Amino acid sequence: MIKIGILTIGQSPRDDVTPTMKRIFGEEIKVIERGGLDRFTEDQLHIIAPKSSEPTYISRLRNGKSIKISKKKLLPLLQQELHQLEKEVDVTIMLCTGDFPTLKTKKPIIFPDKVLTHMIKAIHSNGKLGLIIPLSEQKKSLNEKWNNLKEKIEVGVASPYADDDIEQEAKKLTENGVNMIVLDCMGYNEQHKKRAQSTSNIPVILPRTLVAHIAKEYV
Repeated sequence: MIKIGILTIGQSPRDDVTPTMKRIFGEEIKVIERGGLDRFTEDQLHIIAPKSSEPTYISRLRNGKSIKISKKKLLPLLQQELHQLEKEVDVTIMLCTGDFPTLKTKKPIIFPDKVLTHMIKAIHSNGKLGLIIPLSEQKKSLNEKWNNLKEKIEVGVASPYADDDIEQEAKKLTENGVNMIVLDCMGYNEQHKKRAQSTSNIPVILPRTLVAHIAKEYV
């Protein structure tokens, strides 16, 4: 049986994400999950809290709560979990749209940020691109990522882990002239996509389903 690893920056299992991927994969593919914060108890999570000036990610804990994570403190934890995960799987999906260029791998790994930027480069040659991101603190780093494609960018903020008004953010983006929206986090789900489309009436790209289809094609 083919085995796909899913490496989250939070804690596994990601019951909010992996059911979608498993439906796409089908029964012939087994999923094995690990998380960068799996070894931490709730009382220990303060260790990975970000400083105000450093790159910050957000993810989900197994208790359903969300947490902000220092990228610098996260990277060695992810590397250790990836090393163990690769012993069990054929290919790994990084469950985050951030960039992780320092991770060392022995087997193929699918990075959603690379999938997204290359796909948008291929299909979005005209107009302005809209991003909806989880945290306002991420605007600078995500703008840098997308500006490498020389896209005109507008950014809205609505966390997938809170009851944020994604419809309003999508509406603002269209009013600012975007003709495509990327939900730039693996935490966004199909309902978030529908809500964004309901007020924008333009294409909305959902990373988790896109990456799952690519992984299935690969294996």
